[in-house]
Amino acid sequence: MYTGQKMYKLAEKLFPICRSLTGNGVRTSLSILKEICHELEIVEVPSGTQVFDWKIPKEWNINDAYIKDPAGNKILDFNNSNLHVMGYSVPIHKKIKKNELLSCIYTEPSQPDVIPYITSYYKERFGFCMSENQRRQIESDYADETEFEIRIDSNLDDGYLTYGEIILPPPPPPPIDNFIIHEEILLSTYICHPSLANNELSGPCLAIFLADWIKNLPRRRYTYRIIFIPETIGSITYLSRNLDVLKRNVKAGFNLTCVGDDRTYSYLESRYANTLADKVIQNVLKFHYPEYKRYSFLKSGSDERRYQAPGVDLPVVGFSRSLYAEYPEYHTSADDLSLISPAGLQGSFEVMTQCIMALENNHKYKVTTTCEPQLGRRGLYPTVSRKGQYDEVFKMVNFLSYADGTNDLIDISNIIKVPVKGLLELTTLLLANKLIEV
Repeated sequence: MYTGQKMYKLAEKLFPICRSLTGNGVRTSLSILKEICHELEIVEVPSGTQVFDWKIPKEWNINDAYIKDPAGNKILDFNNSNLHVMGYSVPIHKKIKKNELLSCIYTEPSQPDVIPYITSYYKERFGFCMSENQRRQIESDYADETEFEIRIDSNLDDGYLTYGEIILPPPPPPPIDNFIIHEEILLSTYICHPSLANNELSGPCLAIFLADWIKNLPRRRYTYRIIFIPETIGSITYLSRNLDVLKRNVKAGFNLTCVGDDRTYSYLESRYANTLADKVIQNVLKFHYPEYKRYSFLKSGSDERRYQAPGVDLPVVGFSRSLYAEYPEYHTSADDLSLISPAGLQGSFEVMTQCIMALENNHKYKVTTTCEPQLGRRGLYPTVSRKGQYDEVFKMVNFLSYADGTNDLIDISNIIKVPVKGLLELTTLLLANKLIEV
């Protein structure tokens, strides 16, 4: 089974769980992820904790919710879709008339067949979500004096915000440049939405399988910090607890979200589009999918924005397939398991593993000879001339032409128009023949 299929099966397992900023849904989801990568540590931070300008909210859990008509028929049932209840709704159980009921129902009129995803994290209220067509049916089928029984069986109490963290240092022996053992690559994704496949589950599924792949690399120069957090408040909380080490060590970072469909690839720039993360993802996507979409930082709305806030300034970019808010199913019940695919997830996995391998090998190489080296006596040049056999030679001599100590591997890849993955064996060969040095 290839990795995309494994990621999809994981998404199927996680999909029914009701997640929010806090609560048992997040804990359950993280416990499932830990089964894949045992290095995942689960951290809890108490409600009320001050995190920069924010405060961790109360913990929210929900057991059941419904709307019943006078005959006792459930015209809305949380068990049919956990999107039917506004996130963080306070508990309520009472009878109300039709007009009052309609005032606490949320729909998406422009998409009359879908249930919208609605939340109210920081102001206590309650609400129900349904399709616009279902709301219209209530308006037409019931008289104004009709009484409905509404119930939201939820809890909003002091508890914890929960997040997951994996830290994978380089395996022994340590790199020759001992200082580099402290340099980090950050991978961040969020785990706080209910049953949304692309917007929610694709990111954690990609991140956990990347962690499993990274830990099995035989050689690594970087430490990898991979975090699974509630969006916004989670990144702010994490930064408040780790800012100094992150500012000191992170050399490139990627916020992973909406990575499961197969429509396109998207890259969201860092604040000034000038970081190592910008450089590597542009290079990889240029060769992997030249028609990728590039978005300005001004479009950022997820945790990449928090990571680059003034005073934080981490070199983080956003990576997606279809970018959040740019596809019609976003934040609706249409963002279900049919929207993502094993192939879509596999494509994102391949992009990110190529980025990681490019970063791992992104040295500035320098030719060790003066003038052009003699490749023939080293067995690197064909002794018989035949049509088409010089492609690898041209790649080699072009690489050597720009290996002057000023260009790193990504620079050379861009100049000679060969993807980094197509240069890795070549650099190994040239290093073995002592024709280049780092």
